[in-house]
Amino acid sequence: MTVASLDSPRADAATYVPDLLAAVYRRLDTVCEALSVRVAPARRLPCDTIGLTDGREGVEAFVEAEAARIQDRHDHTAPRHVAASRALHDYAWSVGLLISGVWYLERRVPRIAPGDIRVDLASGTYEISPGTALACLPDDPATDLPGTRTVAHQEALRAELRAAVADHMGPVLDVIGPYVRRGSRALWGLVSDDLVSGLWYLGRMLGDEDAGVRAASAVLPTARAPFPGGADFRSLRTSDGREHPTRTRRGCCLYYTIRPAETCSTCPRTCDAERLRRLEG
Repeated sequence: MTVASLDSPRADAATYVPDLLAAVYRRLDTVCEALSVRVAPARRLPCDTIGLTDGREGVEAFVEAEAARIQDRHDHTAPRHVAASRALHDYAWSVGLLISGVWYLERRVPRIAPGDIRVDLASGTYEISPGTALACLPDDPATDLPGTRTVAHQEALRAELRAAVADHMGPVLDVIGPYVRRGSRALWGLVSDDLVSGLWYLGRMLGDEDAGVRAASAVLPTARAPFPGGADFRSLRTSDGREHPTRTRRGCCLYYTIRPAETCSTCPRTCDAERLRRLEG
């Protein structure tokens, strides 16, 4: 897909904004090894994928596919709620990064509807159809494009980012929540964690972890409804005098139930002494 130039004559949003978004989604996929996403032609999503708001059969297929991957990768039979939690964690992290990554790289915030994202069950790859809605700052050349909405300042753009993630994830949590077997606060805690984690990870992938930490802390400096808490980073100092950012997740992704000896470094079950031990290597 050719990316349209902002210097070209104006065209409708169905041409320009999707092109701009497709380019940055592809960049995120290239930069972020852990992100697996394909860009689909606008409004032409493949028929061999499912969307989480397609109905009960789609959600159950999504959970079953994750259970099969856990079995294949770890030789472990995961209970249904564990497979659902792991699948939701991957989904929330990926969608959060697709939204926040555009903000991080270009100071623009896309709107991604649940229907714009589909999952290839065989590979776990996400397919995204770029939308036509974009929020940006007054000095952004994209303000001249149809389909964009200008917000006054940086904090307003961060608020737009939080709203974009919340508006996408709300319907998704409604349909998958019963499979995960956790309450609303815990589910939104997971979404908060994954929004923060995605920005932190992107900073590392771009060679500036501190910038990723600052970005995540600016997006969630404290609780902002429906997100129940802020980024809450703190530092650990290793014996060589270096400071390392860390945080504790508000929710658990349940990986410890699959590999008890390999809990995540940000797991609520992991103490700072263990985190330091891992950093010391």
